[in-house]
Amino acid sequence: MSNNNAALLDTRKRKLTGLTAGAVLLLVLAVASVLLGEHIFRLGDLWTSYKHFDGSNEHLILRTTRVPRVLVAAAVGASLAVAGAVMQVLTRNPLASPSIFGINAGASLFIVIGLVLYGSALTMNMMIWIAFAGAIFVSVCVYAMAMRDSWFEPVKLTLAGAAMGAFATSITSGLILINKQSLDAALFWMIGSVSGRKLDHLLSVAPYMAIGLGLAFLLAGSLNIMVLGEESARGLGQRVTLVRVLSSLAVVLLAGSAVSAAGPIAFVGLIVPHLCRTLIGQDHRWLLPCCALSGADLLVAADLAARFVLMPKEVPVGIAMAMLGVPFLIHTARRKAND
Repeated sequence: MSNNNAALLDTRKRKLTGLTAGAVLLLVLAVASVLLGEHIFRLGDLWTSYKHFDGSNEHLILRTTRVPRVLVAAAVGASLAVAGAVMQVLTRNPLASPSIFGINAGASLFIVIGLVLYGSALTMNMMIWIAFAGAIFVSVCVYAMAMRDSWFEPVKLTLAGAAMGAFATSITSGLILINKQSLDAALFWMIGSVSGRKLDHLLSVAPYMAIGLGLAFLLAGSLNIMVLGEESARGLGQRVTLVRVLSSLAVVLLAGSAVSAAGPIAFVGLIVPHLCRTLIGQDHRWLLPCCALSGADLLVAADLAARFVLMPKEVPVGIAMAMLGVPFLIHTARRKAND
């Protein structure tokens, strides 16, 4: 978790400037994502679609497809990035990401179970709540497995997450093979995409995202102490068990709601915290807001770029992130091995 290199933005003024630049970039990317794609619109079209809505196809695309898609991508990217930063402190593992809690696997398992039970009657709103329930259920199981006395060890948390993730994934694969009619619907969700998401889908999980972000930001000072190690944190009067429990809750809320809204999009929680530490440093009071903005920037940009790879068809953003994330993971792992 340590970084011997000084942050690129090493003063308060520069950090504020960097965060402001990230917010401006998000606005630019959001507008571009709304206007560009198979159908290209002008900025005036976006304005009139809200100011003077006439029910035309163009106005419907802007209001019910493009704008909700951008909002979902930004919210999911911010949530996954902050969850990743917290997870890397919680597990003391620089390669940790929200999937280490088994969140992706748990959500996917419950979605497939829902498809087996309800089939085509399973609506997107139902899928969101089922995925959220699966993410929370498996995360609680992982947390319970990692407990020892009244606290848990980071190594046990990592192993429990890997074990539960593998178990849930194997059950998911078995259910898909047995019930092949659910294969297409399951794969569409498991790839990870913000396409077709409606504003109602985001509003369903937005309160949990907001609580998770608020909790993570409140814990920023405590996370700075936790980075020093458990013994040092206890010596400084840190309530280690309470911080771990609250941090775990923040991760479950953030990653669970993000996965339920957009599917298991990988690597955002791995890539963004590393880049933000290089940019803004180890202080989580600055790092977490930077992760939130950068995560939103990354996922909105990836979704926008994915539209043009196989135009007029669209590549799901989950695949686009995997193409970015795998080389980054290999590079990071090799660099850590050489440190």
